[in-house]
Amino acid sequence: MDRHPLATRDDRLTPSDPRLWVVLAMALVFFGLGGLFLAAPALGALIYGVPEPAGIGRTYLRAIGARDAALALYLGGLGLLSTRRAVAIVLAGSLVIPACDLALVLSAGTAAWWQIGLHGVSAGVLALTALWLVRRGHTKSV
Repeated sequence: MDRHPLATRDDRLTPSDPRLWVVLAMALVFFGLGGLFLAAPALGALIYGVPEPAGIGRTYLRAIGARDAALALYLGGLGLLSTRRAVAIVLAGSLVIPACDLALVLSAGTAAWWQIGLHGVSAGVLALTALWLVRRGHTKSV
């Protein structure tokens, strides 16, 4: 017997649930970051916390952009079409991204405090939103 029956409508995020809007806002932020890294790798490097590489090294910055754009599409699509649990799993799994980014910039020794902080805040937002999504109800506006 299946312990996890198919998702019911109650398991999905709805427009009245503020968590949907938080997930969509996160998707928009990651999509913007992805576009920035793809279009302006030098600015992306500045935000990320590494010196801008020359030549083929810019390809790696653009890969970061593609990764962030893909994450945005996952979050947006799942937020609109799937269950809260699926979105929470993707967010929790995505904690690997800021954790690795943080480790990379710390090991490079090139990041300023605010660049390190951005990676830490990113991890915190992903984790807190994932936890918020697994809670059953949502707080209604008064």
